[in-house]
Amino acid sequence: MGMDALSFILFVFAIIIAFIRHVNVGLVAIAVGAVCVRLFGMPDKVLIGGISSGMFCTLVGITFLFSVIKSTGALDLLAKKIVASTRGHIWMLPIAMYIAGFIVAGIGPGAVPALAIIPALAVSTAIQVGYNPVMMGLIGVFGLMAGRMTPITPEAAIITGAASSAGIENVMPTILVCKTLITIIFGVIVFLVYKGYTVKSTTVAVEENELPPFTKHQIIALSGIVLMLMLIVFGNVNIGLAAFFSAVLLVLGGIAKDGECLKELPWGTIMMVLCVGALLSVVDKVGGIKLMSDGIASFMNSTTAVPLISISAGLLSLVSSALGVVYPTMMPMCADIAVRVGGVDPVALMAAVGAGGSLAGLSPMSTGGALILAALGTNVKDFNSTKQSKVFIELIIWAGVGLLLIAGVSLIAFSTIAAIMR
Repeated sequence: MGMDALSFILFVFAIIIAFIRHVNVGLVAIAVGAVCVRLFGMPDKVLIGGISSGMFCTLVGITFLFSVIKSTGALDLLAKKIVASTRGHIWMLPIAMYIAGFIVAGIGPGAVPALAIIPALAVSTAIQVGYNPVMMGLIGVFGLMAGRMTPITPEAAIITGAASSAGIENVMPTILVCKTLITIIFGVIVFLVYKGYTVKSTTVAVEENELPPFTKHQIIALSGIVLMLMLIVFGNVNIGLAAFFSAVLLVLGGIAKDGECLKELPWGTIMMVLCVGALLSVVDKVGGIKLMSDGIASFMNSTTAVPLISISAGLLSLVSSALGVVYPTMMPMCADIAVRVGGVDPVALMAAVGAGGSLAGLSPMSTGGALILAALGTNVKDFNSTKQSKVFIELIIWAGVGLLLIAGVSLIAFSTIAAIMR
């Protein structure tokens, strides 16, 4: 057996054994990783280097900021006001969360700033009314994943540039329609699986006028979110550093006690995400991800090219950034694949890359899934290692379901949509 296949088997083994034994997956992953680097003749620094400092900064920065805000009661009160604004029609909340994600990402900033606020707000709102917080977090993320494909986002600039280099113009309308279609379908599936329809309006008894106004401290705390977004959008500051900066200003201003807020951070969840990511980086180094991707690509023909390239993009995004690696790398390839395979619309291939490279972000090893997991760790009481592992597995399953769903929908609809939109 080759190292590539063995590495993937060991990765799956780590997740399964942690789930069965009710142990933090990250702890098992880092232990298995220590064995892997020796089996494969690698230095320890390969595993240590796989612990993403960027992801650490993002997770700790955002969860610290929202821990500060939550300590003032502002986040819970905001969630209650959102719930009360539906006037008992809580079926509107998942729709509103999808639209909120779409708008925040789509008006220009893209997915990164939206990820800083949507998962935390979605989880808090879900807890107020009895919706499954994972469900609401996923639906909010679906919205921003669709919104990131409007023509004015950073994602659009990268995709348009890559498409132009291959001689293809005006690709974003098709990609936006395809991405919106797939996320709406996925959102409905998630809503049905988590039985969101069983949560009744009678659960909500609080009227908007019964809720207190925001206090001065709470308004200042919420302004930290605005400052963070301004730093990200206008200052081009890293999302984690922007969150840290806002949180530290709030702490220095006496809005919250840093020690108490740090204790509330979901350290077990953070370790889980970082350590599993480190093991996955070892798997990638020895070719485990490429093995799967190449196996999928070997089946490409005029019928299967679109769905298979979406899965390949998803697999690549598990170990890299969609914005920084998947889109710039795979978008230009689409024109060449269309020529080599024949009978395939290159814009449909690009739409599949756009969808696959983004929806795999539901995995807890990626930013979207990691921030949903972190939001649960901050807001759900007694979020112990058993619950963490359960949600971790759920998010991995949803990422896999997402890739299969994209494959199915892209096979049926993407080429037709591309033909209509051009």
